Amino acid sequence: MPFHQLDVPALPILLPLGGVLMIVSWVLLHRRGRLSARRLVTAWIAGWYAVAVAGATLLPLHLAWGPGAGPPEFYRIILVPLVTMRVDDFLLNIVMTLPLAALLYLVAGLRERRRVVLTGFLISLAIEVVQAVICLAWHGNRWADVNDLTANTLGAWLGFAIFWRALGSARVRELVRRWSLVDAEPAVAPVHRPATRS
Repeated sequence: MPFHQLDVPALPILLPLGGVLMIVSWVLLHRRGRLSARRLVTAWIAGWYAVAVAGATLLPLHLAWGPGAGPPEFYRIILVPLVTMRVDDFLLNIVMTLPLAALLYLVAGLRERRRVVLTGFLISLAIEVVQAVICLAWHGNRWADVNDLTANTLGAWLGFAIFWRALGSARVRELVRRWSLVDAEPAVAPVHRPATRS
């Protein structure tokens, strides 16, 4: 029975997308009167990070559809954690979201741990849902894996912990202030001192 196939390459999509995001970020900063070299670089880094995540999780794609494409490949959707976990993939997925907390802070001023981790979880969930839909509807060659969701969320949490600890340094706080797209002063992690006897 006939069926259709389509190969979606990575670079011909990702490179123009990155270029478009660079132009859009320049335009937005210029219109808001906030254009500076540092802010532009921060926006570009955030944009290319988003492009890299899209490339790592969705592209390239091999798609097939039609009567002859066969039944949905349910084995590509992994809902049971840890049982089929591959350690190297798990670690790479942690690394992928480590920069998220710093970028959310620099771009949007997001500084609450709960919101940063929730954002990481929701981004990862959206990616896994898209992968599952592509897999079931068009026989995509990607996998939707609950282990990836766990690793991405853990990476967002670890990234927040590392970044927040780094903000304890006055030098880091000054760098964050200079390169941030928002005007808020960098927060300092609270220092817990032992109670003194009176």
